[in-house]
Amino acid sequence: METSENKSFFDRFSDWSTAAAGSPSAFLIALALIMIWAGTGPIFKFSETWQLVINTGTTIVTFLMVFLIQKAQNKDSKAIQIKLNELIAAHEKASNRIVDIEDLTEKELDKLHRYYQKLSDLAEEDTDIHQSHSIDAAEDNHEHKMRNKIIHQQIEEEDK
Repeated sequence: METSENKSFFDRFSDWSTAAAGSPSAFLIALALIMIWAGTGPIFKFSETWQLVINTGTTIVTFLMVFLIQKAQNKDSKAIQIKLNELIAAHEKASNRIVDIEDLTEKELDKLHRYYQKLSDLAEEDTDIHQSHSIDAAEDNHEHKMRNKIIHQQIEEEDK
């Protein structure tokens, strides 16, 4: 594992600035700056230069924050993917084919999504909420249940 001493300057800076920018103190400072700027409006007669100061300042801050937010989002996304991959790998009945789906094309992800939607539909028909299905076994399990249901119905009809 990489310790904080081994992190690049940008990694350390982005971690620090992301945490700082999301803090209540940062919000209060930004609010105070806006109030000071608004308060100076009458002094500068709400001139174009006065408006340009806030427009330029907010544009620069927004531009830089986009990169910091994206860096934090990439890091969080990667960490979540790794955690999910570990859960999939640790569960003996889970399909390991799911581990690297983030590398699939949009079309392949759509196809997989439709499959999981079908799996969800099958699960909704199931009366046992604790029953789960793997991708590979979902249709077989559903067909097996339907056959058993038909057999049970036939037995009930014969008993009548």
